[in-house]
Amino acid sequence: MAVTDVIGGSGGRGSGGPWRNWAGNVTARPARTVAPASTEELAAAIRAAATDGLPVKAAGTGHSFTPAAATDGLLIRPERLTGIRGIDRAAGTVTVAAGTPLKHLNQTLSAHGLSLTNMGDIMEQTVSGATSTGTHGTGRDSASIAAQITALELVTADGSVLRCSAEENPKVFAGARLGLGALGVVSELTLAVEPEFLLTAREEPMPFDEVTGRFDELVAENEHFEFYWFPHTGNCNTKRNNRSQGPAAPPGRVSGWIEDELLSNGVFQVACAVGRAVPAAIPGIAKISSRALSARAYTDIPYKVFTSPRRVRFVEMEYALPRTAAVEALGALKALVERSDFKISFPVEVRTAPADDIALSTASGRDTVYVAVHMYRGTPHQEYFGAAERIMTAHEGRPHWGKLHTRDAEYLAGVYPRFGEFTALRDRLDPERRFANGYLRQVLGE
Repeated sequence: MAVTDVIGGSGGRGSGGPWRNWAGNVTARPARTVAPASTEELAAAIRAAATDGLPVKAAGTGHSFTPAAATDGLLIRPERLTGIRGIDRAAGTVTVAAGTPLKHLNQTLSAHGLSLTNMGDIMEQTVSGATSTGTHGTGRDSASIAAQITALELVTADGSVLRCSAEENPKVFAGARLGLGALGVVSELTLAVEPEFLLTAREEPMPFDEVTGRFDELVAENEHFEFYWFPHTGNCNTKRNNRSQGPAAPPGRVSGWIEDELLSNGVFQVACAVGRAVPAAIPGIAKISSRALSARAYTDIPYKVFTSPRRVRFVEMEYALPRTAAVEALGALKALVERSDFKISFPVEVRTAPADDIALSTASGRDTVYVAVHMYRGTPHQEYFGAAERIMTAHEGRPHWGKLHTRDAEYLAGVYPRFGEFTALRDRLDPERRFANGYLRQVLGE
């Protein structure tokens, strides 16, 4: 049984070239790079790595800003472990190979008249990469993609294949739905789906003071609420997504292109580049940018409403806070920008999620607000992110596993009540730390 080497032919033992993430802030130089096409080939590659004493990590499409997938051992690439393996309409599930891009999953489900209940705002990631790092959207009642998993297949450190669900290996299932790649390599996932529905999106500018003053009301009254605050201004852009009886009324071809491509990507790219070259211009650019997007409403199928293209490259830090801390933390962040010399060209994104029961989910056991800060790629971000992080950790914030942060296992054990449950499971499944890397040593300990 051959394992195809992405870099150097067949056999799986070639020297791997460098691997970089989407933002370009993480580079790894694996000793070996393979792209298995089946669970059996994946298991064989992990057993071969163990024989050779190599650590193992699986990479998705590199949309994490942390080095979660970095390794100097065996890097498993996703591009051949793809495809829909089955749709069960009676059970309301889809089973998909772990390396399948979310974009392909969404399009295939739509072709069958089905949809995920909720999703994040981009769909370039692989299904397992997104779920393993806790990718989420925004929702009053519906949670992250990982919370929609009903079963999974996990290849462990000795090459064994575990089927996991609430009924089969339930303790492993409880951790592996969002496992950071620490328990093994996910080869297959089964997700809950439902008949495709329509969402009406209402996008509307709103002052910062009004959004924060009405925050609880806006979250309670809408199935999916989020907003963007533009630093150096008192301006926000809000988005409310709610189910609709239709009819479908997608954005017009020209108006949609103006909003989603020209303004959100093209003009914004130019504005960020100018701001990087001339930081003093950023506050003025922010005031113009925050007024450029006008109110609009449209109705379409879920993935066309939830997701949007992201062509401007950036780095990001996001923290999950108790929902009750939202307004205080946002006020502190706005005050920080106003009293500092920071020049912030990217808006701050705010979303919500209900509590879930996944051990390492950022929404584990508590209703959650997410506050994400961004900086244009190539712009110094450390001081701004560090100051924002101090605000977030003052509210028992939990960092997104795939986004920049400085937290370690000691801190994380204090904000995740089930942290010890997960690390005990890791000790049982990977006692030799076959799946460890520098990032996991930081966040989970040795």
